[in-house]
Amino acid sequence: MPAYEFIYLASQSPRRRQLLEQIGVRLELLLPTAEEDAEALEAVLPGERPEAYVQRVTQLKLDAALARLERRGLPPAPVLCSDTTVAVDDDILGKPADAADALATLVRLAGRRHRVITAVAVGLGERRDARLSVSEVEFAPVSKERLQRYVEGGQPFGKAGSYAIQSEAAVWISHIAGSYSGIMGLPLFETAQLLEQWGLRV
Repeated sequence: MPAYEFIYLASQSPRRRQLLEQIGVRLELLLPTAEEDAEALEAVLPGERPEAYVQRVTQLKLDAALARLERRGLPPAPVLCSDTTVAVDDDILGKPADAADALATLVRLAGRRHRVITAVAVGLGERRDARLSVSEVEFAPVSKERLQRYVEGGQPFGKAGSYAIQSEAAVWISHIAGSYSGIMGLPLFETAQLLEQWGLRV
């Protein structure tokens, strides 16, 4: 197996970049251009379970990123993609469409448990390796007024489930079972296992 000095991160999430840098991974960003419809990859299929959804979307993102790598003629190195979703039972709670959607999602999460599901995949050429992290998060009861202020602060937008664990929402979380970094968007235990399979030192 070739020894790789760095990976390509095909994600616009600053949190995923920070998490990789936290464990000493050298990376280059491999982001879509305006011509690529990255959001279309995240469409949910009818009847799709959350775990299946997040794994399928991650593979689609990886396929698109590998095609981007080849199209740009960049030096070969493993490409890492990831996707996170929030689920209540089998309902997928993705990124909010607007403020009303964000508030409705947060009202639904308040006072109950939900799952945060993150898939991560690494690939190059024909090879693909992937892992899945499923965590449980419990929210304490939160008043609608407080949730409304959180929405008005703009924090839910661009985030699955309309919240980020590293934001003010952390004070509502009474219990976590699973991976804190996975809830942030990149499970470091599973990611390190994948990268070591590719000969990268973590």
